Amino acid sequence: MPAIPSDPAAARDFAAQVVHRLRAAGHETFWAGGCVRDELLGRTPADYDVATAARPEEVRDLFGRGRTLAVGAAFGVITVLGPKNAGHVEVATFRADAPYTDGRHPAGVTFCSAREDAQRRDFTINGLFLDPLTGEVHDFVGGRADLADGIVRAIGVPAMRFGEDHLRMLRAIRFTAHFGFVLDRETRAALERMTHHVATVSPERVAAELRAMLSRSGRREALELLADTGLAREVLMEVAPPALDAARWQKAAEIVAAFDEPDLPMALATLAEHAGADVLARLHGRLRLSNRESKQAEWIRAGVAAIAAGGDPAARPWSQMQSWVAGEHAATLADVLRARAACGQGNAAAAAWFTQQADRPRHDIDPPPLVTGDQLLAAGVPPGKPIGAALARIRALQLDGAIATAAQAFDAVKADRP
Repeated sequence: MPAIPSDPAAARDFAAQVVHRLRAAGHETFWAGGCVRDELLGRTPADYDVATAARPEEVRDLFGRGRTLAVGAAFGVITVLGPKNAGHVEVATFRADAPYTDGRHPAGVTFCSAREDAQRRDFTINGLFLDPLTGEVHDFVGGRADLADGIVRAIGVPAMRFGEDHLRMLRAIRFTAHFGFVLDRETRAALERMTHHVATVSPERVAAELRAMLSRSGRREALELLADTGLAREVLMEVAPPALDAARWQKAAEIVAAFDEPDLPMALATLAEHAGADVLARLHGRLRLSNRESKQAEWIRAGVAAIAAGGDPAARPWSQMQSWVAGEHAATLADVLRARAACGQGNAAAAAWFTQQADRPRHDIDPPPLVTGDQLLAAGVPPGKPIGAALARIRALQLDGAIATAAQAFDAVKADRP
């Protein structure tokens, strides 16, 4: 996967240089795919792909072995390494794919013309070529018209495109929702007939698509489309209708749309808010999420429940609230609480209070402990559970302002001992 460029202008310039160099060597070459779509929509592309008549070995010879990677050479793809701030560019030889046998990879490829190459791509809006040196667009699939009309349409026969790579069904949802487009009727009909095939896609690829879908604009529409087409039952079965009431799914989608800085754990925690305690863990395991994402989602779900169930958080002892306010994901929890309140699912004053507390300096909300376990052992507190209980008791007294020194901590321990 190409490195994400830190400088969009440098990335664009480097991608144009790659085209220029291949063209100067006599090879027909264009920008291809999503970067062309984004350029025509007036958006800044996240990365750039280049399609060329040059064969993989010719690309490597032209740019040098030290500046290229041949990881995708079997499919005609060479990665050209750019300057540090410009990312990398994937250069793919124009190709036609042999039949797909595993729902993801073609059995082989043959090199061909640009027109033939366009026919193998997923959607018309992603099947365009652009000459960055002249600005000329080459459209062999009707992509420009679909961009203008706001339509996501599979190239050729939709069932064939989805059969080649089942993940394309999720991509169709993501593009439709993110761009605010309409899903072509025939494309949608094929998708709805084939939803069960998405179960053959690796969990890692599904999770990556959900990350992209639920962390960008259009995420509410994406969740609604997932449910309406039946895909939600395949990829989010633990929390999707009918496992989750349809009205709650709609409300969860509304909350997800209101996040300021959305990510997948926030979305999953919200979707699973009314599910059983073990549902979120099962969902994480099936999608093979990272331990960090799983723990973050579970912590957010627990935090929402703890704060929503306890009434006014400002009126509760600070020792009960401090672990949430000082938590690693406190800013994310504050985002979720604000979104819930904005959608009529939480207390706006509580969300504002939590946000204000989480913004306080770290040393204010999480002061150093007054004593250590070793100090308590030296003072005669038995090891094991008594030490843990004593430390928890001292910490609560400290946070609530009842004690402020080590001497007071030891006095409190003595007072608790028989």
